[in-house]
Amino acid sequence: MAGSLQAAPRRDFANQYRPGRTIEVDTRREGDSLRVYLRFPNRSALRRGFPLHVMGWADYNSRKPIWQDTVRRTVRQQLPAGDAALLNFALPLSRLVAGQVLSMAIGPAEDAMSGEAAWLRLTPDNLNRSFVLIDSLSQPLMRRHVRAREVFGVNAYAPGQALNAYRYPLSSLAAAPPMATSSTLGQQPRTLGLQDSARFNADQLLRLPAGLYLLRLGNRGPSQGLLVEENRFPQLTSADELIAPLIYVSTSEERQKLFDAPEPKKAVDQFWLGIAMDSQDLARHLIRQFYGRVVAANTVFSAHKAGWLTDRGMLFQVMGAPETVYRNGNEERWIYRGYQSQNSTFVFRAKPSIFAPDNYELVRRPEHEYLWYAAVELWRKGLIARPSR
Repeated sequence: MAGSLQAAPRRDFANQYRPGRTIEVDTRREGDSLRVYLRFPNRSALRRGFPLHVMGWADYNSRKPIWQDTVRRTVRQQLPAGDAALLNFALPLSRLVAGQVLSMAIGPAEDAMSGEAAWLRLTPDNLNRSFVLIDSLSQPLMRRHVRAREVFGVNAYAPGQALNAYRYPLSSLAAAPPMATSSTLGQQPRTLGLQDSARFNADQLLRLPAGLYLLRLGNRGPSQGLLVEENRFPQLTSADELIAPLIYVSTSEERQKLFDAPEPKKAVDQFWLGIAMDSQDLARHLIRQFYGRVVAANTVFSAHKAGWLTDRGMLFQVMGAPETVYRNGNEERWIYRGYQSQNSTFVFRAKPSIFAPDNYELVRRPEHEYLWYAAVELWRKGLIARPSR
């Protein structure tokens, strides 16, 4: 039960959108329990002597938890490569309520109250889904995207189940600018056309061609969306992959010239070299910053389509990581302080789907026009809008 902790100050969730600093979360229902998987980017976070604190909240903006507990029976595992570490533990379903929020952290209890903890909104999907995606080494995948023909699997709590995979077309529709009106947004497709389907054993390893998938246990069981992209996604390797994200900072004529060039990759280098006024050092810096943000957006926001195509990915790519992120109910507010000598707030509203349960859409407003064009102009002048953190 909630103890004597003081009310938390208004928490900042900006750290949730900085690759390499986010604690990733996944879940699997196991009978009357919910198994929670946490992936820490740095194994040093699993500090000796500190328990795992778990707190239940009415929502992200609550000042005091509804309940809190320490979990000492955890399974901890260092991954074979890199600095990341995995931890998993079970919670009784009886104390978990859809619509409420969990926070989790290792360290003093106050750590679990901050925006830097692992946060999870409890939904019917993650409370009832009885499987988790795994990699070729049987470790939790902890992401909703894989590369085409990358080996992965589905680890179901009850073995021997059938897995249905339904494939839909990938989207290449980029987010509209922050000041776009409903008339310029155009008619968005309401449904996706099923391309094909296949049936597997949930215990076997899979390789899938590119597409947007719905993975479902049996015919009516729990499901999860999965994005399957070509090449080395979320990295960019082909000329088309390098040219497409330029939609936010270039004209359609400029992009078409790049696509039509005899050597498109060299043409992309020349595009950035022209912006850098023939300074190779500056051109390299611009390329690292711009495409580094594309990769970061792909890593953090990919779900129903590549992360850079989403509303949050668009803003992240052009303006960089927000300085502050507040969450209130079904809204997120991204705040850029002192940007172009003013404070600017962008509001996103939750619009979940079966493929993207954590999707948010930007509330587009005419007053965003000045700041957006100012940010684009800084890229066009080679000045970098806001360095990624």
